[in-house]
Amino acid sequence: MADTLTIAVQDTPNPNAAKFTLNRTVAAQGTTYRDAATAEAAWAQELLRLPGIIQVFALQNFISVTKTSEADWRTMAPQVEQILRRAFG
Repeated sequence: MADTLTIAVQDTPNPNAAKFTLNRTVAAQGTTYRDAATAEAAWAQELLRLPGIIQVFALQNFISVTKTSEADWRTMAPQVEQILRRAFG
């Protein structure tokens, strides 16, 4: 049986970016996504379709999500986490 997915959310020096660390490998090589239409990963497409999300970076077991300055992490973070739980849970 697979381990239960855990996601830890951390602030970064950039107030418009947050780091989501999972107990799963999400990308073997660093990958940056900026456009839902061209993102190879379905979960990255979903994230970039959220209003206010402008960039996603994945490497090893973490995903850095960057939002516009107008977006609020209090509403965005739970939405990001829900997408990641569906994709990696």
